[in-house]
Amino acid sequence: NLAVLRLSSSQKIEIYMKLFRGRQDIYANRWQNKQGRSGYSVSCNNEWQQGKCNKPKVKCTECENQAFKILDQQAIYDHLAGSHILGLYPLLEDNRCWLLAADFDKSDWQVAVQAFRKACNELNIPCSVERSRSGNGAHIWVFFESPVLAKEARLLGFILLDKAMEFHAGLSFESYDRLFPNQDLLPIGGFGNLIALPLQHAPRQQGNSVFIDENLSPYSVSGVTYHRLKSLRGNN
Repeated sequence: NLAVLRLSSSQKIEIYMKLFRGRQDIYANRWQNKQGRSGYSVSCNNEWQQGKCNKPKVKCTECENQAFKILDQQAIYDHLAGSHILGLYPLLEDNRCWLLAADFDKSDWQVAVQAFRKACNELNIPCSVERSRSGNGAHIWVFFESPVLAKEARLLGFILLDKAMEFHAGLSFESYDRLFPNQDLLPIGGFGNLIALPLQHAPRQQGNSVFIDENLSPYSVSGVTYHRLKSLRGNN
C-alpha cells in the first residue's frame, strides 16, 4: 500500500483508466434538475450553446454540431474530485469491450452478489465488487487483458449468472438488473448503454461507490488500487 501512496495523482489516474476502459472519444455526465429528476447525457463542448445545441428537439446522436468531449485524465480527475460524475460507454465501435459489469439492486442484492462472486471464484475469474452510489446495490466488474467481443463477454456474464443460481437455487435473483455492455452490437446511430464510473466523490463519503470485500465491507482505496496495480503488472 505504501507504494501506491507514493504515486502521483497522474499515475493513480492512469491505473484507473487502464481498468475502466471504454469509448475514449465520448463520455457522459450525470445531471439532476430542480425537480429532482436525474440522468446522463453525452458530454459536448456545444451543450446548450445557442444556435448550436437544439436539445431536446434534436438528439445528440443526430446533431450536426457534435463536439463531444474526450475521456482524458482531466475528466477522470474531475470525476474523482467531485466536479462531476461520469458515465462510461463500454461498447467500442468494433463491438468489443475491455470489461464486463453485472448490475444488482433491490432487496436480495447482497446474497445475489455473494453468489455471483462465488461463481467467479469457482471459475478462477478475478472480479471486483463495487457498492452502488445509493448503497442499495452493487456492480461486479470483470476486467479483460485485451478487448473481447461484447457477445462473448456477455455470454461469460450469463454463464456466471447461471453458476450463481446453482449456489442459491431458492433465490429469485430479482436484484439482477443487466449486464454491461448491454448489447452484443453497437446500435446504428447510437452509443450503447453507459455505466456510471466508480469512486464518485460524494457517495464515497458515505461508504458508497467504493469497492467491498467478501464481507461487504469497503476496502481502502489504496488497497484496491495496489491489488489491481499488481494485477496489471503481472505480479512482478
